[in-house]
Amino acid sequence: MMTIEELVTKAKADGASDIHVICGLPPKYRVGGDLENMADMPVTKEECLSLAKRLAGSEEAFEELMTTGELDAADTFADNRCRIHLFKQQGVPSLALRILSEHIPELSTLGLPLAVLDLPKLHKGIVLVTGETGSGKSTTLAAILDNINHHYRRHIVTLEDPVEYMYKPDLCAINQREVGKDTQSFAMGLRASLREDPNVILIGEMRDRDTIETAITAAETGHLVFGTLHTGSAADSIDRMVQVFPEAAQQQIRLQLSMVLQAVLTQQLIQKKGGGRALASEYMIVTDAIRNLIRTGNTPQIANAVATSAELGGQTMDQSIIMLVRKGLITRENALHYAVNKDFVTRNMN
Repeated sequence: MMTIEELVTKAKADGASDIHVICGLPPKYRVGGDLENMADMPVTKEECLSLAKRLAGSEEAFEELMTTGELDAADTFADNRCRIHLFKQQGVPSLALRILSEHIPELSTLGLPLAVLDLPKLHKGIVLVTGETGSGKSTTLAAILDNINHHYRRHIVTLEDPVEYMYKPDLCAINQREVGKDTQSFAMGLRASLREDPNVILIGEMRDRDTIETAITAAETGHLVFGTLHTGSAADSIDRMVQVFPEAAQQQIRLQLSMVLQAVLTQQLIQKKGGGRALASEYMIVTDAIRNLIRTGNTPQIANAVATSAELGGQTMDQSIIMLVRKGLITRENALHYAVNKDFVTRNMN
């Protein structure tokens, strides 16, 4: 089997986003959203074990993998930063490796709604970037933070699992803390960060009640908090955050969230005509009307409020998909596959 450096070099040259190594199959990579073989020969059990020992980094980490069944890490191979996920299947380690960009892209080049360019100007509140795994959330957040880094004199603290993009401090002081190495959990790291004089806090994933509760507190006390959720819309994101709390506490959380939430950006990547992927996004700017919907629990009405906020820079996922069709970037079939309201998209694609 090719070495990890050879795998990464080939994947990078061919524009792949991910590499998969599975016992009994040829190594594969994801190009333009589809999996393709990188070689002809299947990977053996011994090769999987050898690769896992190398990527785990230490005997202790390898033993953790074999005991718990999974291990997250990040490292640089062939001058490319990579996110590593090792996991056991049928008792043998497998690898899913995400190739990260060598450079943090400019925020203005990502194809996001123009109003997103105003996010680095915020001083406090919560901004959520949501979407399924592989939808570009990490890249968007890195671009936002790097924009802050080059334009404002602030202290940025990130909590990541693992650390993906490496920032080069410019005007900002930046501390990047890795969960499991620099702090025990997102919640503990977040509570500690409030004593570290931050202006901006990035939470790699808002997984649990403690993390969400502390994030709201941080926003209430004047910090700008960025976080991610694996949700498909702004309304779903609000419901997900509220529903981790006991029913008796949910009304209070809705009230607090309505006061601190600034924006929700939801992303998905859609295969382009001729290869590659295009970014479709929903962007909700929290207006007074939306704050009232959050307070009263009328989240189903949020989609309508977003649809009518174009003058403020907001847009729904379906509006974004329709624009991609009209620009000739994606097919009508893919548009309907990813659409929220297929009838609406069908009527407006022409």
